[in-house]
Amino acid sequence: MAKPAEQIDFIWEGTDKNRQKAKGELAATSEIIAKTELRRRGYRVTKIKKKAKPLFAAKSKPIKPGEIAVLSRQLATMLNAGVPLVQSFDIIGKGHENPSMQILLLGIKADIEGGDTLAEALKKNPQYFDELFCNLVHAGEQAGILEALLGKIATYKEKTESMKKKIKKALTYPIAVLVVAFIVTAILLLFVVPVFEDLFKSFGADLPAFTRMVINMSEWLQEWWWIILGIIIACVYAFGYFKKRSFKFNHFLDRALLKLPIVGLILNKSAIARFSRTLSTMSAAGVPLVDALQSVAGACGNIIYFEAVLKMREEVSVGQRLQFAMQQTNLFPNMVQQMVAIGEESGSMDAMLGKVADFYEEEVDNLVDNLSSLMEPIIMVVLGILVGGLIVAMYLPIFKLGAAVG
Repeated sequence: MAKPAEQIDFIWEGTDKNRQKAKGELAATSEIIAKTELRRRGYRVTKIKKKAKPLFAAKSKPIKPGEIAVLSRQLATMLNAGVPLVQSFDIIGKGHENPSMQILLLGIKADIEGGDTLAEALKKNPQYFDELFCNLVHAGEQAGILEALLGKIATYKEKTESMKKKIKKALTYPIAVLVVAFIVTAILLLFVVPVFEDLFKSFGADLPAFTRMVINMSEWLQEWWWIILGIIIACVYAFGYFKKRSFKFNHFLDRALLKLPIVGLILNKSAIARFSRTLSTMSAAGVPLVDALQSVAGACGNIIYFEAVLKMREEVSVGQRLQFAMQQTNLFPNMVQQMVAIGEESGSMDAMLGKVADFYEEEVDNLVDNLSSLMEPIIMVVLGILVGGLIVAMYLPIFKLGAAVG
């Protein structure tokens, strides 16, 4: 498979369709392709050259979802203030600290100058702007309320990212502490226990059963540590491999996570909050329900809910009410179904779903706080047993020897 050609930054000068002077930057694989692209956009190029790289170039950083949320808010604010769209992208792009974000924004600006709508320009970057984002922007452009919808997108993105961070914190904190505990225990068994073992051999006395067990564990780990390390690396690699490539593995993992005692409750409520928030935002934008559910499915963050929403979409497309379609999935609580039913009957679906989203987002916040409070003493007990147990095992023979001498 051929390796894709590397993009080169070009600086150009010329005139636009109105024969006004214009200049800018463009990334392309060659000078010929750059000129062709500029001609397609309606520019007549008089001068073009490669952009000189600075001696100490800023390191490129990946674009994070939080930066897209901030971009949405900045665009909404600027458009509300009367700043033209192209100028808004120019201001935000040139002032951004992340070089990758600068390239993305100035590229979108160039596409808009070339005649694309904002939605069309965003669709060229699907890794940053998903179907939901593009559909809402398109609806805003069609209805002439782009700034209002960008504000709704910003609110949606901010709430979604906030929830993701809280769930990530709740899940990663105990895992990180347990990993550290495992590493500390391994270090003690590999390097500290052998020193005590040599000391105990010089005593020539019988060791307590607990101390003997720890020493046996240390000897076993010293002999087979490379196999254990290999198994851990293989498991981590296999997990990452199947997580990216296997739908069945992800389906099994998501279903298993939803059944966990406390974590499962958080993930269930989080999926319902995302479903409600996304559908509320799209309903407020005037997107038809059947079209909206396609985007909502991908926003739930869980394959089980993804499949359920797609099934609901099929039923709604043949005339079924959304409430009854939700009831068939056995995933949505009765309260959510009733709120949706009220929204369908009163024509205020976006408002009802917004209230549901607010309720479940608050529930997730409370559960995450409770989980964090619950995990701290449990983690301290685990650390105390692991580290404290090893220390006690090493000092038992010394206490026994002291008692015998006394």
